[in-house]
Amino acid sequence: MAERNKILNAFVKLGNYLGDFCENDNSKKASLVPLNDAVAKAEQQNGWFTRDNILFALRQWAETLTAKNLESWLEVYDIPQSRSSKTIAIIMAGNIPLVGFHDFLSVLVTGNKVLCKLSSNDRDLLPALSAFLMKEEPLLRNRVLFADGKIEDFDAVIATGSNNTARYFEYYFKGYPHIIRKNRTSIAVLSGKETKEDLEALGEDIFRYFGLGCRNVSKLFVPKGYDLDKFFNAVFGYKSMIDHHKYANNYDYNKAVYLMSGFQILDNGFIILKEDQGLHSPIAALFYEEYGTVEALVQKLNEKKDNLQCVVAQMNLENEINFGQTQKPKPNDYADGIDTVDFLLKLGLGVKNPGDRQ
Repeated sequence: MAERNKILNAFVKLGNYLGDFCENDNSKKASLVPLNDAVAKAEQQNGWFTRDNILFALRQWAETLTAKNLESWLEVYDIPQSRSSKTIAIIMAGNIPLVGFHDFLSVLVTGNKVLCKLSSNDRDLLPALSAFLMKEEPLLRNRVLFADGKIEDFDAVIATGSNNTARYFEYYFKGYPHIIRKNRTSIAVLSGKETKEDLEALGEDIFRYFGLGCRNVSKLFVPKGYDLDKFFNAVFGYKSMIDHHKYANNYDYNKAVYLMSGFQILDNGFIILKEDQGLHSPIAALFYEEYGTVEALVQKLNEKKDNLQCVVAQMNLENEINFGQTQKPKPNDYADGIDTVDFLLKLGLGVKNPGDRQ
């Protein structure tokens, strides 16, 4: 079996393993114990990583890591069966469980080595998955490294962080081919014709991972005169969010700040709606903005496209995503719109920085 096929087969086995784990949660089955221990540690170390959210992330990868999905994703690329490998440093974010796994996957399926710098907020999940992969495919044993301190001896960098850390990354790694990701967020555009089921599904886009991901909806665009009670009524099923202490603390804090500042807000006891021109709402709050014509809205969204990851709508907008689907990306749904596989394949071909947007 060719080398790349062996690596792909290991990821398919990982997908089956994750599916088995999610279907048999808390099972004492010996093969599942290492991952169960890693999940328990992740819960203890990061208060935002609830078991439900970790299992959701694992389940999405279980559904993605099939032979059909991986082959369909990679068939559009010319990936040589044999090529000199590069060492790619990946600086992981820790906002949601396994947020850097797509980069990890992309590096390995293109025949490269990965040097992972884990976030202190997500230290256990990826090593557990890596251990399974290396056990299934010995080829990977010298291709997966984890850096405890300063990262050294690498050829290119993929780094994800805030806008502030991105400036630091761009300076520090300016001599290396790189992809530097910044703060993005997602929005939803309502027409007023959505069903209750549509709006319930939108709740998943807003509340999954407590709104901490770049694919989480942090702002609504609504037509003038829209009745926001329709939205409140539809997402009432997410009221248990307020039972999570970290989320509740953010809710209380942001509500107090808004009220003391004299802002007009709408509130249903677990989510605050605030009319605001901004895109990035804080945890437990959701910005909204009225629009007039769809044409004017499209122009505004085009001006803000470099700050947007997903646009949720049913209005035939460019690259729109249906309600409830933001946290179920396909392998070719690249963060920041930068094709990671293309970047990796161009390394060593004389491209000054293949991570630059075309």
